[in-house]
Parts: sequence; C-alpha cells; structure tokens
Amino acid sequence: MATFVLVHGGWGGGWEWGEVASSLRSRGHDVHTPTLTGLGDRAHLASRSVRLTTHVDDVVAVLVTEDLSDVVLVGQSYGGVVVTVAADRVPERLRRVVYLDAFVPSDGDSCNSLCGPAWTRRVRELAAEHGDGWQVPLPFSDDMGLPPAVAAWYVPRLVAHPLATLDDPAELTGAGDAVPRSYLRYVGTDGEPEGDPLAGSARRARDAGWHYLEVVGPHDLHVSDPERTATLLEGVLVTG
Repeated sequence: MATFVLVHGGWGGGWEWGEVASSLRSRGHDVHTPTLTGLGDRAHLASRSVRLTTHVDDVVAVLVTEDLSDVVLVGQSYGGVVVTVAADRVPERLRRVVYLDAFVPSDGDSCNSLCGPAWTRRVRELAAEHGDGWQVPLPFSDDMGLPPAVAAWYVPRLVAHPLATLDDPAELTGAGDAVPRSYLRYVGTDGEPEGDPLAGSARRARDAGWHYLEVVGPHDLHVSDPERTATLLEGVLVTG
C-alpha cells in the first residue's frame, strides 16, 4: 500500500481527482486530494492575498496535520510548481514526487516564466479585463481537447485562478533534491506539439535522469481516463 497526495492544476480543485482516488483506494492505497486556496470548493477564499506560498502551505499542511510519511506526492500541470516547493519544505515525508504533464521549476522560476511571454501577456490581459486585475478566467478552449461528455462535466466546474500564484517565483533551497522523481509526459499521436509550454519541463526531467514515461493522451488524462491514470500512478511505485 502507498500513500498518495494528488495536487490539481490551475483553475481546478481536488474534486477532479475523484475517480482516480476511488480507483487507487480500491487497490488498497491511501489517497488525499487537497483543494488549493481560492479554487474548487475553496473558491470563496479567493483574494488578492493568495500567493504561491499559500498553495504550498495548503499541501504541506495536509502532510503535517495528517502526519503522513513515505508519501507519493503528485502534481498535475500548475500543481508541479506547488509540489516542487512543497518537496523542498518537507522532503523527509516523501517517498517520490510525480509530475503528470506538469511544470518543473528551478529556483526563481514561476509558472508564467516557464510558459513564456506570450502566455504571460494573455493571462494578465484576461485578469485586467475580466478578473479585477488579480483573477484569471479560464484561458483555454471550451472543450480543452477532451471528449464532449467529459468536457461537459469538467469545464463548467473550473473557476478563475489567482494571478499572483502564476507570477510568484519558486523559492528552492535544494533540500528536496534527493527525493526521487518521476515525470509522465502526455503527448498526441504525432508526438509533442510544437510550442508546448511543458516541453522545457519534460526536457529537464529527461536531462536529470528522472524516471520518465511518455503517454499518448490529453493534458487532463486524469479526467478523461481516471482508471488508466491510477494504473500509471501505481506503476511509479516499482521504479528505482
């Protein structure tokens, strides 16, 4: 049995892990799915004061208050930034950090800096025009590349994301560098799309010699195929 803590990406919430968590629990694992402040069922807590450190504190608080150890800490998309900093804070509680098509920051990187200037301009414009300058409405297409039935369930539940958490740099001391890492890269049938903002993070994982696996599937595979995602997560348990 393993203990998984699953951290969602931007605009989402812990709710999106429901079926993945159920599958993992049915296989005997302990699973926690925190929702980051200002998102999901905690959207009522959204404010200008929500920062990247707030989201890191959310995750660390679960690990500490639940007294979890030997944890497989999983981050999807934006959640990769959060789990990287959390791992730097409490490496002694972790068995492995797993990135599901997620951003991998170095010290001083932000989610926006990893995405590049065009993306950063876009989210700041959206925040200025539709989010009182501090919240970013959903910037993606209506279906997000998901099957229609899945998109119809998933997309309406997404909420505006606090801009500061995307701008804030990751502050890393190197304390978590010894924690083993896995990177699961989701690609299309034609391979990695040109200009994908996650390409740099995937490259960093490969160059660092992490356990690395390319999987054909959409960016939100945990939503479109939760059973397969649970199987992939179980697979990291047997890596070196």
